[in-house]
Amino acid sequence: MEKVNGKSIVNGIAIGNILFYKKGEQAVKRIKIEDTQEEIRRYEAAKEVAVEQLNALYEKAVKEVGEMNAAVFEVHAMMVYDGDYIDSIKNIIESQQVNAEYAVATTGDNFSKMFSEMDDDYFKARAADVKDISERIVNILSGNEGGGNIGEEPVIIMADDLAPSETVQMDKDKLLAFVTRHGSSNSHTAILARTMNIPALIGAEIREEWDGKPAVIDGYTGTLYIEPDEDILSRMKQRQEEDEQTRSLLQNLKGKEDVTLDGKKIKLYANIGGVKDVAGVLANDAAGIGLFRSEFLYLEAEDYPSEESQFQAYKTVAENMAGRKVIVRTLDIGADKQIGYFNLEHEDNPAMGYRAIRICLDRIEIFKTQLRALLRASVFGNIAIMYPMIISVDEVRRIKEIMDLVKKELEVDGISYGNVEQGIMIETPAAVMISEQLAQEVDFFSIGTNDLTQYTLAIDRQNMKLDNIYDSHHPAVLEMIRMTIENGHKHNCWVGICGELGADPTLTRTFIEMGIDELSVSPSCVLPIRKNIREISLKE
Repeated sequence: MEKVNGKSIVNGIAIGNILFYKKGEQAVKRIKIEDTQEEIRRYEAAKEVAVEQLNALYEKAVKEVGEMNAAVFEVHAMMVYDGDYIDSIKNIIESQQVNAEYAVATTGDNFSKMFSEMDDDYFKARAADVKDISERIVNILSGNEGGGNIGEEPVIIMADDLAPSETVQMDKDKLLAFVTRHGSSNSHTAILARTMNIPALIGAEIREEWDGKPAVIDGYTGTLYIEPDEDILSRMKQRQEEDEQTRSLLQNLKGKEDVTLDGKKIKLYANIGGVKDVAGVLANDAAGIGLFRSEFLYLEAEDYPSEESQFQAYKTVAENMAGRKVIVRTLDIGADKQIGYFNLEHEDNPAMGYRAIRICLDRIEIFKTQLRALLRASVFGNIAIMYPMIISVDEVRRIKEIMDLVKKELEVDGISYGNVEQGIMIETPAAVMISEQLAQEVDFFSIGTNDLTQYTLAIDRQNMKLDNIYDSHHPAVLEMIRMTIENGHKHNCWVGICGELGADPTLTRTFIEMGIDELSVSPSCVLPIRKNIREISLKE
């Protein structure tokens, strides 16, 4: 048995086999070969396997997300057969006498660069497509098809690090836990682990040779056991049973009000990343959705999601929530959430850079497409919209102008829409300091404590070396929360918290005493926080 320590993200026990996650993209070596015709045959065989995979993905996607969202796999299958693409690969193999992997990777890079430099937006978007199919064929040729495929049995995923775009594409039913060498407790992968309520360790010294071996993660102590002995296995199974009993007791709180002993009512909502997470919201009896991270619709896609595909997603969530509030945060990418087809330039300090509402106000057509989809979906439920990374009143007024324009366009098109509340994320010190003015422009505030802590303390929340001084309980952070609540209430603007701090049971009383109206937490945290709320008396 081997024992490794890491930093725990989620309490809990996971028992299962390890799958060492390999990135789809890999370094390709240039190898001199003698038999070019044999190498071309290798390429032809890999090409057919790629098409089979893409066709299978299309069929699976049609069932899960509909034909429109699945169409990208059809496009990729057609691109594999593109004559110019094939000719380039064969020519490189024959003229340079090199291996097929190198020829495919080189062609992919060349075509991708060529497309990205074109003026036409359609062809620019094809740059990511040709890169993707080239990586798929290279993986097949090299026997490295593990990429994002988890397999049939639930596993403990082990990796150097995981990007949001990678974790979001994994089959959540097959994930027992995450273990990574790098990463931060405040990264979006960590947030995903909390949303799914599965144990996760970061900063662990992991080894690829553990792939396939049985393991246990103790999320309470931050310990990973490789090939655990009978004593450890027995103790961990017992702890799992105790956790299950605790969860069962919490089920008795379903249907109960979120109200303190002296009658103070709190709206207790849940955070989600996509349509599939709604099941967890309903299972845990949340009163609504306080944060729908719409960027995951973009992270899951191979190209800009259409108005129709977004509309279907928002509509489905609104219908499933049956009149309960659904607060959708508009596109929030940049920083650690990078999307290839957006072609964002490298930034030395992306957390402070071109992200979130700054992108939306710059690329207005993308923003308008999302707003149209949201307004259309608002007819089918109680949808509210909030905007991230606000730093000025001018930004809010510009957003409202764009929203008015979108409404007029829908009216001209004869398309109905509902009356949506509009709010903003308070996650910058600038927004806190002018929160009284901002409150006069919007219906609600939602405090994003993760970024608010980052910007208030000048600490990059993705930097693991700073985890020990990233203090979301810092007096300055708590004072900013209090100030925001007070200024919001002065102008009938209700105030919630949707950051990770909202689920901190040690602060529930503090937030209620400050006058918070709403807390939005991971679905698995709803019932524990309800228990907290119902045991609090503000008169004590």
